[in-house]
Amino acid sequence: MRDGESPGLPGPTRLQRVDGAARIAFKAAPGGATVLDDLYQRAPARVLFPDVDAGEPPQAVLLTTSGGLTGGDRLSIDAAVGPGGAAIFATQAAEKLYKARDGEGDTHVSVTVTVGPGAWGEWLAQETILFDGARLRRSLTADLAPDARLLATESVVLGRAMHGESLRTGFLHDSWRVRRGGRLVWADALCLSGDIPGLLAQPFGFGGAIACGTLLYAGPDAAAHLDRARDLLAPCLGNDLRGGATCLDGLLIIRLLADSAIALRRGTMAVASGLRAAAGGLPARLPRVWTC
Repeated sequence: MRDGESPGLPGPTRLQRVDGAARIAFKAAPGGATVLDDLYQRAPARVLFPDVDAGEPPQAVLLTTSGGLTGGDRLSIDAAVGPGGAAIFATQAAEKLYKARDGEGDTHVSVTVTVGPGAWGEWLAQETILFDGARLRRSLTADLAPDARLLATESVVLGRAMHGESLRTGFLHDSWRVRRGGRLVWADALCLSGDIPGLLAQPFGFGGAIACGTLLYAGPDAAAHLDRARDLLAPCLGNDLRGGATCLDGLLIIRLLADSAIALRRGTMAVASGLRAAAGGLPARLPRVWTC
């Protein structure tokens, strides 16, 4: 029996694919507390609301009940913080992207984060792991009020090195769009296709790294935290982690390249924890889903 055929059926069968979506919106309530304003979820997207430690904004933790995504799957997330509110959006664990079968479409993941006037938002996604042959188109769009503040992170791990796997074939298109007051202030994209091992090996490419991450802090005070970001990053850098920080037009951008998922996570957690404390006056730690 050939791959894709089922007993008793004349030919290849069409496998079920998922089309998940979630919308989570928070608003500031009288008295200053931030409360849930709107919630919609469609399987396999699921949203949990864990209890938070003192001094922390409310958290929405996202997960996919399908156990991962593959070719043709779609996932759409819409996260919003209303005027004067503060909220955290995080993922429960690393997302797995499995090999796409021949002829299947790409996996599409789109995230939109909206932060209103005077509001604080955090998009703290754990790493996405691409199995060999995975095909991913991912986008993160941030729509910010002029005085809104956002701390966001996204990262990818190219293969499961601990299992002796690498990303030899597949496709990745990973894009960011940030708008402030309706004006596009930053557009960025990473694309990997074709000779992926060659691109990863090139000094002008990944320089041998197998994981990469971007941290963004957007806010009117972004430039004031540039030195702090570099100080947070410096102790993490070494043979297994390279990175740097820069600031432009109210955006503080930190790039990381790592030789392992562990090194990438270590650097991401150190910088994100320190920045949320320095810029947001919050505890210098990430949500517990990052460590449990």
